[in-house]
Amino acid sequence: MHPSAALARIKPSPTLAITSRVLELKRAGVDVIGLGAGEPDFDTPDFVKEAAIKAIRDGQTKYTNVDGTPELKAAIVAKFARDNELHYTPDQVTVNVGGKHTLFNAIVATVDVGDEVIVPAPYWVSYPDVVLFAGGTPVFVAAGPDQGYKLRPEQLEAAITPRTKWVILNSPSNPTGAAYSKAELIALGEVLERHPHVWIFADDMYEHILYDDFEFATIAQVCPSLYERTLTVNGCSKAYAMTGWRIGYAGGASWLIKAISKLQSQSTSNPCSIAQAAAVAALNGDQSFLKERAAAFQSRRDLVVSMLNQASGITCPRPDGAFYVYPEISGLIGKTTPTGKLIDTDEAFVAYLLDDAKVAAVQGAAFGLSPAMRISYATSEALLREACERIQTACANLS
Repeated sequence: MHPSAALARIKPSPTLAITSRVLELKRAGVDVIGLGAGEPDFDTPDFVKEAAIKAIRDGQTKYTNVDGTPELKAAIVAKFARDNELHYTPDQVTVNVGGKHTLFNAIVATVDVGDEVIVPAPYWVSYPDVVLFAGGTPVFVAAGPDQGYKLRPEQLEAAITPRTKWVILNSPSNPTGAAYSKAELIALGEVLERHPHVWIFADDMYEHILYDDFEFATIAQVCPSLYERTLTVNGCSKAYAMTGWRIGYAGGASWLIKAISKLQSQSTSNPCSIAQAAAVAALNGDQSFLKERAAAFQSRRDLVVSMLNQASGITCPRPDGAFYVYPEISGLIGKTTPTGKLIDTDEAFVAYLLDDAKVAAVQGAAFGLSPAMRISYATSEALLREACERIQTACANLS
């Protein structure tokens, strides 16, 4: 017995590996500051927790419809209309076990061997691996800091072939925090209008974490002609601090939603019934706390960007949203640590940071664009200040 060929095509998530390593070090009593995890440090709102407790007490502990309860689908339909001016019916909505599950379902349900999926880099680590698992070919398009980490229309045009099945657009982005403006999405949409065989996977998971009055838009909203071939993906994990509850959802063409449901019926079945009840409360409840939390993240962003740009060899762009920075570290490549180790890659640098400074970040290689690193600032300002001081010292100690 040996693992399948499909499993051999993928690797474990590098971001989850860093998180596990930090937990191990903390259990061993090491004073490590973890800036690798992609989850808010805020707690799930109390009104959401209370809805879950009530659902338990009311006996909502049985199987539900495979792809979501009617109540949650109604809440999602209302959310898309309220926030995104997108109008779906319940048969156009799927509920999954987190946004990663939505991605997995959509790709596995539609991608055949040889199909291509355009993945702008830097990318969330799961995009290419899920495509590879399905037998598809990820087509990487580099979008570096010189272009704000965003795909340009001419790059999209050049990457499309007759085998292109999907293009993935993530805004605000994990790992860079870059967000597409309405005008930028329209420009990409004009390219896609010329290629009707290409579908759009719009990952909007960080929709509510935006700064400096940046106005969120999603491509099916601003390019109505693409509505029928866009899967608009979102979830409760980031905005509502519900990462562990595992609720992702999407709106799209009814045939695609049906295909996703078919796959889900033979894999996980329904998402957790209690988590679904909590998600109904989250989507239907008071949304005012979202702006308060975004303001707290913005303050942290400003601190981290300022301090990292004071570190020797690091250039840190200022992101529009999410809770990550993606500093460029080419100024550190080729330097040597105090113990004589060569910093020849971004992976070597983050290993040095963890070993010497006790700060955990994720190497840019994991996201397809080097030399860089991803730092999550979803932790307290006191810890962020301490971490950035340690990074500044670690950089100064290189020769």
